[in-house]
Amino acid sequence: MSGSYFLDTNIFVYSFDARHPSKQKTAQALIEKALLDNNGLVSYQVVQEFLNVALRKFEKPFSALEARSYLDLVLAPLCRALPTFKLYQRALELKEETGFSFYDALILASALEAGCKTLYTEDLGHRQRVAGLTIQNPFL
Repeated sequence: MSGSYFLDTNIFVYSFDARHPSKQKTAQALIEKALLDNNGLVSYQVVQEFLNVALRKFEKPFSALEARSYLDLVLAPLCRALPTFKLYQRALELKEETGFSFYDALILASALEAGCKTLYTEDLGHRQRVAGLTIQNPFL
């Protein structure tokens, strides 16, 4: 895959969080850029995590229709990292190497398998490098 950067779930969650206007604006800009330049991507895991949060934890949870619309218009065009057994094996290796949780290691493995150079996330160490992937917290 040719994607150069990966967007973690928190980017999508913050794009709807009016309690943090600065983070919301940054997240919305990253998503818009990813949709326009075709260099940003997500994995199936991000799709699942985001929809779960949007349907259950948002201040005003998504309806099924809203979730389907967002899935079709935003998440599906960006979802280009799909699960394989090789991906799970790499995630287990990364978990051992980094000490990150399995789910964080799965995000890293997805970004690496997709050929990304940057992972945008709030959850991991800013500017940390893992196997050639640079972690960036866009909200700092």
